[in-house]
Amino acid sequence: MTAALVERVRRRLVDDGVTRSPDAARVAAALRDEGVVLGDESLLHLVGSLRDELGGLGPLQSLVIDPHVTDVLVNGPNEVWVDRGRGLERSAVGFGDQDAVTRLAQRLASLAGRRLDEASPYVDARLSDGTRLHAVIPPISSDGALISLRIPHRGGFDLADLVRLGTVDELGALWLRAIIDARLAFLVSGGTGSGKTTLLATLLEMVEPAQRILLVEDSAELRPRHPHVVRLEARPANLEGAGQVTLRDLVRQALRMRPDRVVVGEVRGAEVVDLLAAMNTGHEGGCGTVHANSPADVPARLEALGLMAGLPRDAVHALISAGVHVIIHLQRSPRAVSEVHVVERSHGLAITVPALVREGHRLVPAEGAGRLAPLITAAGVEVPR
Repeated sequence: MTAALVERVRRRLVDDGVTRSPDAARVAAALRDEGVVLGDESLLHLVGSLRDELGGLGPLQSLVIDPHVTDVLVNGPNEVWVDRGRGLERSAVGFGDQDAVTRLAQRLASLAGRRLDEASPYVDARLSDGTRLHAVIPPISSDGALISLRIPHRGGFDLADLVRLGTVDELGALWLRAIIDARLAFLVSGGTGSGKTTLLATLLEMVEPAQRILLVEDSAELRPRHPHVVRLEARPANLEGAGQVTLRDLVRQALRMRPDRVVVGEVRGAEVVDLLAAMNTGHEGGCGTVHANSPADVPARLEALGLMAGLPRDAVHALISAGVHVIIHLQRSPRAVSEVHVVERSHGLAITVPALVREGHRLVPAEGAGRLAPLITAAGVEVPR
């Protein structure tokens, strides 16, 4: 069964008004129109392929349902990469041609309620199952459509799972639990694909059930298993440039919704000002993720974001040092908590001091552990031993 045959049958079904989940009878009729007769097994295989093509993820369906896959990247019809937690690896999955990649990108954008065409050649959205979709088409991508999918973990993790997977050792897990129980404000830092969202969702699941968590995200990815979670999701402007709702808008709204904890899924813009302000005005346990090469770089990263939002440098560092207590940093390969830093103020600037550092497969206490401990005990929480 060739890709060309599948495409011809798909076009006939679309022309007949079948846009998803075709049955065997409709497919068999389309095949007869093409002058092709297939046996039962081949027919059922074709029906499955067409259902994936019309209503699912096409050739990517088998990758997305793999419980170990976290990312699927399409660079072209014959260049599909996946990440199963061990770094990127080439997949044998492919498309018939570049047009098939473009059609899939546009259909996924449509399922997310977005447009993807020459007038709007990129999309960043969330599919109904929580999968994060990013796609671009020409003229932005000179070689054809590109698709990036970030697959959420279907079952969620708890701290014991992360210990079993080697993301954190038992002592480190105790420290992380103590940070949550003490309601310290923290940021999870790391590079793209290092597992920041997964770790943050896991930590939020340990928050006391009676606490109200306000999640603010550009595209909803955090799915903590917690009984009192309220989600706010940003919205881009329409083609007329109207209707945009930014993360900064949502942080301000969240502060009026009686939150116990305000969580920003990814701090990457002017919303840093409102998040830092919230952390300094009695909203304990605020948290979020931020891209940074190391925990020591996080204050500089926040400074840059604050300056772009119009906040003076001194004010940014004052807010950081007064409102953020801990930085939890993740390395990407292998995915693991590599350092935990405590935030302090020195000569007017916010700095970080290592409290836990990774040695081999273990996190061991460092200089900052003695500075983090009083923050934990002040909340009536026992310091891990």
